[in-house]
Amino acid sequence: MISSFRKLSKSWVAPIIVGLIALSFVIVGTTDFLGGGSSNGPVVKAGSREISQLDYRRIVDQRVEAFREQSGQAITMQDLVDQGGHLQILEGIAESEGFLAWAWRSGLRPGAELIAAQIREFPVFFNQVTGQFDPQQYASTLAQQNVTEADFEAEIRDQLAANHYGAAIYAGLRLPRIYGAVLAGQSLHTRDGSWFVVTPAMAGQAEPPTEEQLTAYLNENAEQLRRPEFRTISLVVFSPASEADLPPITDEQIQERFEFRRESLSQAETRTFTTLTAADEETAAAIAQGLRGGQSPAAVAAANDVQPVEYENRARSAVTDPAIAAAAFGAEEGAVVGPVRSGLGRTVILVESVTAGQAATLASSREAIVQELREEAMRGQTYDAVERYEQARQDGASLAEAVEAAGARVIDLPPFTEDGRLPNGQPLNAPEPVLRSAYAQDEGGESDVIDAGQGQYFVVRVNEVTPAAMPSLDDVREPLVQNWLQRENARRLAALADELAGRVRGGESIAEVAASVNAELVTRTGVQQNEETQTQVGQGVMRGLFSQGVEQVFSGQQDGQSFVVGRVDRIRAPVAALAAPRAEQIRPQMSMQAAEALGDGARAAAADQMNVRTWPDRALNALGIAPSQAPAAPVAEEE
Repeated sequence: MISSFRKLSKSWVAPIIVGLIALSFVIVGTTDFLGGGSSNGPVVKAGSREISQLDYRRIVDQRVEAFREQSGQAITMQDLVDQGGHLQILEGIAESEGFLAWAWRSGLRPGAELIAAQIREFPVFFNQVTGQFDPQQYASTLAQQNVTEADFEAEIRDQLAANHYGAAIYAGLRLPRIYGAVLAGQSLHTRDGSWFVVTPAMAGQAEPPTEEQLTAYLNENAEQLRRPEFRTISLVVFSPASEADLPPITDEQIQERFEFRRESLSQAETRTFTTLTAADEETAAAIAQGLRGGQSPAAVAAANDVQPVEYENRARSAVTDPAIAAAAFGAEEGAVVGPVRSGLGRTVILVESVTAGQAATLASSREAIVQELREEAMRGQTYDAVERYEQARQDGASLAEAVEAAGARVIDLPPFTEDGRLPNGQPLNAPEPVLRSAYAQDEGGESDVIDAGQGQYFVVRVNEVTPAAMPSLDDVREPLVQNWLQRENARRLAALADELAGRVRGGESIAEVAASVNAELVTRTGVQQNEETQTQVGQGVMRGLFSQGVEQVFSGQQDGQSFVVGRVDRIRAPVAALAAPRAEQIRPQMSMQAAEALGDGARAAAADQMNVRTWPDRALNALGIAPSQAPAAPVAEEE
């Protein structure tokens, strides 16, 4: 995990990421996590730039959330601190702030026009009706998120400075051709080689283990063989009563519920209409005239430089602007209404279609209401049973007596582990609250009533706890013998391959060595390093053939059940006509990698010039963790 945070913090694009994090506050909002903690001083100071404790906490939260989404791993703030991740983030922020302070001092300052153009790229600042940047919406959106325009524009300025700096490094960097030529030569050169495969049959089979060998093997694998703790429980189940046990639902109940639900059961009238909003009366009048003249909303919108907004099958309650709702639902189908003074400006409305509403009737709603009343009655009976059980237990009744008084039932579950697995490894089909409660009590313990949702309630009684323990040798003898034999046979095979390779290294002919074990010698020329060839000859051959020099011998695992022994006979340089284009293809990617490395160094050097200061204790305070809860800083070893 820490390596992920380190990469993110040390990358030369980190200033851009920090800027984007700040920009995201506009979208997701801000929260005062610390309750005034920022008044205790900054966590980073670089020249005139400071990162408060509140800002640091926001950045950490963003990084942690990004890590959770990318890795799927849950991580708490204490986990982050225990592994030193908060310091890695602090280091990255300090370097970023130092670089940005240096960039400002050095004259790398984006102009106001460039900042304004960048701000106009954010859709959140666009008027949804006109589709254009709206200064008032820009100001109000920032105000809603408690972000000042000055702070927001400063973040944009930092982002642009980092972008321009990185672009300048990459644009001015072009690696020599020899760099691409080296990689092209590595990827396109070919090799000649000879090899043979050593199979398990050549090595022979190991004898079954003795009792002493098997016992030692059992002890070696104690952690893998240890059986987990199992628990057996009785589950008191308060299930919903059956419909046959329910009292009959009367017509009066049905009528009362229908009157209560009449409006929600009815189907509201819906309308499809288009609105076109203008900033002034003159434009709105032109829009209305065009629509009444038979022009389409799209054509009228284009002619008057406005953006049409379509409402399709909307109920009146779904239209947020009351003036538009009243006008649209007060006109006939096909009518052009307006201009109407709405919250957005002067709005003209074209009512395209009207779908009449349908009032609910008792006959059409009766079945749904009856089902709803039945479910309520079933839940009520279940809860009454829970209350009878709890009262009986309070009065001193035993578990069995309380179950009988409540009309509940008891289910004895088979043994299961803490993660809900049966002895055969299959999952136990039980609600998560039941599993948690079973492992939250001692043997003989009994839980309170557990609400598992969906009208189901449980009580868990732990009947037996079988502690985690090592199995006896007799219990696992058969699989243990098989595993021991597999290990020993693998050792014999590896030893034979090493012996045969040693004979070839000692000067013996590879053909004679292969013949001595009745192995087929394969000789191949022009082997190229690619996936197709690897599929043909095997991974072990490719790994050995392209990791050794001329006339050197290699030995290694070919697949799960065999080894390969071989020798590199010749290395052939690539054809220049093929290598040259490949070299040119590689150079841009190598230039980017070199630019990143150069940017890392330059950014660190810039931060060093600014004498950046950090306060780790304040960083801990920002995360709500006391210094005593953080691991001690590592002590540097003397050289």
